[in-house]
Amino acid sequence: MITRKDVEHIAKLARLHLTKTEEENLGNELASILEFVEKLKEVDVSGVGPMTGGTMLRDITRPDEILNKTLEGKPEELLSQAPERTQAWVRVKAVFE
Repeated sequence: MITRKDVEHIAKLARLHLTKTEEENLGNELASILEFVEKLKEVDVSGVGPMTGGTMLRDITRPDEILNKTLEGKPEELLSQAPERTQAWVRVKAVFE
């Protein structure tokens, strides 16, 4: 059973600001999801093998290679193209606040 306190806690963790109506709706949706997960636990999967490692899909990797060699070995020229820099550091816009 999902309580209102559970919903408030989950919303806080997700940094969601919910109205009381949204909290009630979310509580109902979460309860439905948990109920469905409980039903899935009843399914007999004894004859089903693991889904990882046995598929045709594989990670495809390649070695790193330099595509534009014109600035290779010329860090000062490369840094000179940065819009803003301090010594050997390139200044960029913040990703996180």
